[in-house]
Amino acid sequence: MASYDAALFVGGTRFIGRHTVEAFLDGGYDVTTLTRGEHDDPFADRDGVENRTGDRTVRADLAAARDAVDPDVVVDLVGLHPGEVREATDVFADARYVYVSSGSAYVPGDVPMREDHTPLHPCDPEQEDDDSAETYGPRKAECDRAVFAAAADGVEAMAVRPMLVQGPHDYTERFGYWVNRVAEHDEVLVPGDGGSLLHRVYVADLADALLLVAEEGEPGEAYNAADRTAYSLDRSLELIADALDTEVKPVHASERELAAHDVDPGDVPLYAPSPMLASTGKLAALGWEPTPPAESVAETALAHVEAGVTGPEDSLDRASEEAAIEALTE
Repeated sequence: MASYDAALFVGGTRFIGRHTVEAFLDGGYDVTTLTRGEHDDPFADRDGVENRTGDRTVRADLAAARDAVDPDVVVDLVGLHPGEVREATDVFADARYVYVSSGSAYVPGDVPMREDHTPLHPCDPEQEDDDSAETYGPRKAECDRAVFAAAADGVEAMAVRPMLVQGPHDYTERFGYWVNRVAEHDEVLVPGDGGSLLHRVYVADLADALLLVAEEGEPGEAYNAADRTAYSLDRSLELIADALDTEVKPVHASERELAAHDVDPGDVPLYAPSPMLASTGKLAALGWEPTPPAESVAETALAHVEAGVTGPEDSLDRASEEAAIEALTE
């Protein structure tokens, strides 16, 4: 294994970056984060971590960080538009560049989705600079293609595609919705039969994957990151209840039953009407071993309860949920 000492994170102070900085510190790296300074820096007083204020959309800021740090590894956590990734792979052409992509880059359909077989979303030129949720997948796919193009030109560039990420400090609060429901209520409304499968990855395991790919990954490759064991919504509730030493009863409802009570299943976090699963064989071949779900869910649930996480603001409100539960259990 090659020896690398200096890591530059584009982003790095919120959720995925926060855990990945810790993994790189544990790996013996000196770490610099490049951020706009809009959020609290959890590493402000940590040895081995420096922060530079800059905007990743400004080439001069990227170049200044490169010249100051001379990074062996660059981890790009906040590339949302293909032009940003093209710029970054050019500025950091002499480093090993790891781009944090997404399982949303895939065209849904394959079960499981495989890096070298499942097609990526097309991305029209007008979509590249868009910021809507509808173009997120196509933009991530085009960012991956930018990584592959850079690798073809000799840059040691790689992509990691996490499925839905959960864990402590998750500001999206999607898994926190379910933790709060289990912590506060005896019954919770679950769309479908409870078997909804949306593949997820524990954030600390994703951090380890990013470190592993930075050191051992093959330029021009993409690596899926997801738990080796996929588990359903009902199983999630069981694991959360075990962690919190409580009990919960899922109340299942079909989409027709939900509609009859004015509940949109899309307002329920983590519900997937069709299985969304990703193959993780490529990452496992590098030696990646994720945390068992019972352990990762327990750590996440306890952290969410301590932080007072309740769920996304636009998720199903409890009053509507209770009305539906009452009608369904009469």
